[in-house]
Amino acid sequence: MPDAVSTERLNRITSTIIESAIRIHRAIGPGLLEKAYFGCLCFELHSAGMRIETQKALPLVYRGVNIECAYRADLIVEGLVIVEVKALNGLAPIHRRQLLTYLRIADCPLGLLLDFGCLTMRQGIKRVINGYHT
Repeated sequence: MPDAVSTERLNRITSTIIESAIRIHRAIGPGLLEKAYFGCLCFELHSAGMRIETQKALPLVYRGVNIECAYRADLIVEGLVIVEVKALNGLAPIHRRQLLTYLRIADCPLGLLLDFGCLTMRQGIKRVINGYHT
């Protein structure tokens, strides 16, 4: 990941992700399984020319040793933004903490929680900033 990431670039990436999520939600609505939304989002982002990594393993480094904890980020977009896809009808504080942990482990500056279970997609979008990003 590049050391200096512009706010403009992060905003472009997150705008593309959010626009894709809204397009999906408008087309198929709430009520499906998380896996369905995940597949649609991967298709949309790939079609938009975004580089994505799916179900990326995130090892925890403790005292210089990689600890394989089975942490997996749903999506990492352009190597900068972690996206966690949910289909819940409301996010809980634990979901934000989960994403923040992933951001710290992966050293990514920004993440999005997308809950496709909400009545409108706008209600299901939470942006999380990694305050520890180097």
